Amino acid sequence: MTNTYNIPFYRTGYFSSLICDYLDEKSELSQFYSCFPNLDNFKIQIEEKRKSFQTQSRETLVSVLKEQYQNIEASELTLQNINNLKFSNTFTITTGHQLNLFTGPLYFLYKIVSAINLSKELKETYPEDNFVPVYWMATEDHDFEEINYFNFKGKKVHWNRDAKGAVGELSTEGLKQIFELLAKEFGNTKNANYLKMLFEEAYIKHHNLADATRFLANELFKDYGLVVIDANEAELKKQFVPYIEDELLNQTSYKAVLETNKKISVLSEAYKIQVNPREINLFYLKENLRERIVFEDDIYKVVNTNISWSKSEILKEVSDFPERFSPNVIMRPLYQEVILPNLCYIGGGGELAYWFELKYFFEEVKVPFPILLLRNSVLIQTENQYKKLQKLNISEEDLFLKRDTFINKKVREISNISIDFSLQIKHLKQQFEDLYKTAEQTDKSFLGAVKAQEIKQLKGLANLEKRLLKAQKKKLSDQVFRMTELQNELFPGQSLQERNTNFSEFYLEHGKALLPTLIKHLKPLRGEFLILNM
Repeated sequence: MTNTYNIPFYRTGYFSSLICDYLDEKSELSQFYSCFPNLDNFKIQIEEKRKSFQTQSRETLVSVLKEQYQNIEASELTLQNINNLKFSNTFTITTGHQLNLFTGPLYFLYKIVSAINLSKELKETYPEDNFVPVYWMATEDHDFEEINYFNFKGKKVHWNRDAKGAVGELSTEGLKQIFELLAKEFGNTKNANYLKMLFEEAYIKHHNLADATRFLANELFKDYGLVVIDANEAELKKQFVPYIEDELLNQTSYKAVLETNKKISVLSEAYKIQVNPREINLFYLKENLRERIVFEDDIYKVVNTNISWSKSEILKEVSDFPERFSPNVIMRPLYQEVILPNLCYIGGGGELAYWFELKYFFEEVKVPFPILLLRNSVLIQTENQYKKLQKLNISEEDLFLKRDTFINKKVREISNISIDFSLQIKHLKQQFEDLYKTAEQTDKSFLGAVKAQEIKQLKGLANLEKRLLKAQKKKLSDQVFRMTELQNELFPGQSLQERNTNFSEFYLEHGKALLPTLIKHLKPLRGEFLILNM
């Protein structure tokens, strides 16, 4: 039986002030997004996108997707979703992710499940329209070091090789050795054999990382109608040409995002700027090459190369080869919204933070800004871990405490003596209040001496409390060890499980039940962190 428990994001301590304030719908943040994610607001978003998205764009999108799915065994539901995108009553719910080896950390699954479940919920609310969950593969990224590994049972499975250019085109050569290593690690159970098949079919039988990742995502989620898109396509880039030209000539994104960042910074010191714009937010993309475009001395140049153009030459290059122009983190969201009939983008806290920087830019270029939804976050516990937590009297919220705070709190709770000197400190402060009054009435020169004595005695009490706590930790070391060991299992590297652990660990245990369980329990519009006992 699966038990669940929800905890507000702000009480986990793992989410920024900006994201917590957004979820709390703080009015000062409303200028940085369009509609807050609730079912009623989707009606507004649907009508806005319906008016702005052209039939020609739909036909191009469907044509490209059909081409990309030629060698994929897609489900009837996925094929129907692709076909429905031709119609003006069909919209997408999009999430995106890097091409991490074997999906990377667990939140890859949570992003996609969030998109699938929101699509289903919208269909129930607006039955006359269709909603398609889309996974946008970040094939144009070039940060290979961020994606060339995943964690399995405390070990890093690492793909070592030289890599240049866009990762989607990267050859899967060399992954056979990784497969052989994993085959031993996974074992020979039924679930292990499925994982081995999945890795082999994806990475040994496909020639590049984009094709491998498309196969993998489709294999895991095809029953739910997921559509996987690789936007690194000439036909799709043609629709983006006016925005590429505007970026090269007018630097619209730079000006708009810079201004927005100033407004965000003024609101609160706690709001950290996620990305700073460059004057030109485009890369030049060719085989084994993805480098920034800069404008210097009236010449457009590609950094770290000898490639350069005059103004007329680069506009001709854009017209002839739009596929060679690759949006960076600032321009990519715009590209997504130009080529998809999209209503909502689902991302992590860091992603949403940089989307907030883009609202004024979207207004400048007159493209509808999507609804922004924080993806589901999950902590999966085994039945055994759940029982241990209950036995040790550790609450769900205790688990999220940082290590030292967690240990100190639990030692205080289980100790048979009081290690809380707050009453003594309060009493001491009251005594010194009386001493201050006496000094005021007799000789004010004594005030400094009284203050020094107060500081000394308060410091002494604090040290005594610290020493007593340390002694109790030692005395209760066995219980402390069991509690911290359990927290380590659930928060590997003292970080959220979903940012560290690979899905394969849970698939080995739960097999085909893993994804249906996530589909059943993840509620994308609930806006809380889910603890799932399986």
